[in-house]
Amino acid sequence: MTVRSLSRRDPAFPLLLAEIPDPPAKLWVRGDAELALLDRPAVAVVGARACSGYGRVVARLIAREATAAGALVVSGLARGIDGEAHRGALEAGATVAVLGCGIDRDYPAAHTQLAREIVASGGLVVSEYEPGVEPAPWRFPARNRIIAGLALATVVVEARERSGALITADFALEDGREVLAVPGEITSALSQGTNALLRLGATPATCPDDVLEAMGLTSPEPAEVVPDDPDARAVLAALDEGRGTVDELVRATSLGPGRLAGTLALLELTGTVTVADGAVRRTARRRRPEG
Repeated sequence: MTVRSLSRRDPAFPLLLAEIPDPPAKLWVRGDAELALLDRPAVAVVGARACSGYGRVVARLIAREATAAGALVVSGLARGIDGEAHRGALEAGATVAVLGCGIDRDYPAAHTQLAREIVASGGLVVSEYEPGVEPAPWRFPARNRIIAGLALATVVVEARERSGALITADFALEDGREVLAVPGEITSALSQGTNALLRLGATPATCPDDVLEAMGLTSPEPAEVVPDDPDARAVLAALDEGRGTVDELVRATSLGPGRLAGTLALLELTGTVTVADGAVRRTARRRRPEG
């Protein structure tokens, strides 16, 4: 496997990253893909490590659809939203992971296989740290400026009030880049950071098309995506059996009204159902469940 290093003066150094206030003096790159990949129109997809099932599905959906539309998804290889963003991108193409440690390390170790898949699928792993540098808490906020610096836009999927993902959003704003946030439940701690960004003027990311529009890209032909979620499968099974109202779905699935409302919101976001005046209908297009 190829490991290369680029100085800031190297012609192959990413153009957008060179424009930020504090670009790395050197960028280490792992993988055999062309370095021109780092100059593709990119979107950073970031968020909480301890994310919800909803957040996982949304991160994967946004990353997959952005990649299918020609964008490069950049994230930090962390647990939670970052990992799901990389996995979603891999379903449609290549992705780039930015480390907060030496280029020869995979952190967290649980994502070693994911890093290998990224490289094997035509993506790259990058870091400003040379081989042998250990992970350290202060390196990750510094890493976030590179994630934001490589991207035209940053999407925060879920974030607590003091989440590191908000640091990435701050760097994106300092760089003059677009910041989007996925709206969340007002009662969820995982939505405090994203809803705060929306109050400050971030663009709402209510579907993948919102992200693509911010980047000047066009979505490919839409298709229904069935989330790999037991509540969602129960609702869809009930719809297929002819239950078409919210009350009927509550009785058929044994989901409480609040839980059903959250599941329907997820299915609407993924384009699987439409809800209007208490009636729930499946969309016409179908695609295999995500694995």
